Amino acid sequence: MKLAIIGGGSSYTPELIQGLIQQHEALPVSEVCLMDIHEARLNILAGLSRRMFAKAGLTVRVTATTNRRRALEGAQFVNSLIRVGGMEARINDERIPLKYGIIGQETTGPGGMMKALRTIPVMLDLAKEMSEICPEAWLINYTNPSGIIAEALGKYSKVRYVSLCSGPKEWIAQVLQLMGVDPQRANVDWMGLNHLGFITRVWVDGQEATAQAIEAVADAWAVHGELLRTLGVIPASYLRYYYHHDTVVAEARKPGYRTRGEQVQEIEAELLRLYADPALAEKPELLKKRGGKGYAEVALAAMTAIYHNKGERQIIQVLNQGAIDDLPADASVEVPCLVDRMGPRPLRMGAIPLPIRGLIQAVKAYESLTVQAALEGSKRLAMQALLAHPLVRSWEIAKPLLEELLAANRTWIPWAA
Repeated sequence: MKLAIIGGGSSYTPELIQGLIQQHEALPVSEVCLMDIHEARLNILAGLSRRMFAKAGLTVRVTATTNRRRALEGAQFVNSLIRVGGMEARINDERIPLKYGIIGQETTGPGGMMKALRTIPVMLDLAKEMSEICPEAWLINYTNPSGIIAEALGKYSKVRYVSLCSGPKEWIAQVLQLMGVDPQRANVDWMGLNHLGFITRVWVDGQEATAQAIEAVADAWAVHGELLRTLGVIPASYLRYYYHHDTVVAEARKPGYRTRGEQVQEIEAELLRLYADPALAEKPELLKKRGGKGYAEVALAAMTAIYHNKGERQIIQVLNQGAIDDLPADASVEVPCLVDRMGPRPLRMGAIPLPIRGLIQAVKAYESLTVQAALEGSKRLAMQALLAHPLVRSWEIAKPLLEELLAANRTWIPWAA
């Protein structure tokens, strides 16, 4: 079996290689092809990957190429780790909105929109090439903003895809741990959008336990315990950007504050130095600081479920298709799915609880408008997307903010000029 990693020069790649080593019996990959436009990084990661497989005693061929079409030839799974614009663009996404009193973040709001506008055309090109070269292959996406990418792929490509985030699995595990409950005894409902998801119901031993779950996490969550009790659901930690927005922005505007992109840029420089060491043949401890530890786990779980036709329940971003009553059928949502050889099939979650319905619908409007803006190359649609987002709100903010963001992205968004 051949697995291609597009963006294989990513600092995340060793995490995925380690997962392939650990799961080799369940997912017997014989070739890993790393593809990246940055040849120096590509060669460093290819060398480390070969050493990791060799140390594990596995005969897995590792190839490297800057030619994407060549990487796709014969692939059964294609993993996307691309970052269009690199850390330079991410830092702009984070820094520029802060000037206007809005959080800068790569998966939502103004920053998330710019990352989507840079990334969607590249992902659709990749999907088109896959349809031509390896039409039976599965695209496993963890390029952010993954929910918006999922909607673009679902609406405008023929590729078979799974779009993932490790967050839901990690947050559910944290809740059950704080409750002192074995996961085998629990059932948890999750619904929403990527990085805008909520635990809406918890059962333990078949008994409703949502209120107990809220009390268990009230003093240990990223949003205020009283807020959890008020909402009656448990939001993902990213919801602090919405429910505690002004506090988060105030912290980010303090002197000496470093954005996540600036921190990661420094970590990645050190990681690449470590990766280049010919004596290194394992995932270094420093990679934990890079974040994204769970991505390999959820990616491998999805691939294994497809490969073995397991029909396993996993939380994945898919087109809604009636899973959530209050959103369009062709909107991407993040819900539990059954995953087998046909891919993910969303399970019905019903209506969004009223206290969070408006927020989810507003952000979904922003996401869908962002997809349209990327497809049409439209500044007007990009402005509509910003105005729809609940963190932007104001024309007086949105107009100069969009102009500055587009000016910073002319290298990667042709119509931004």
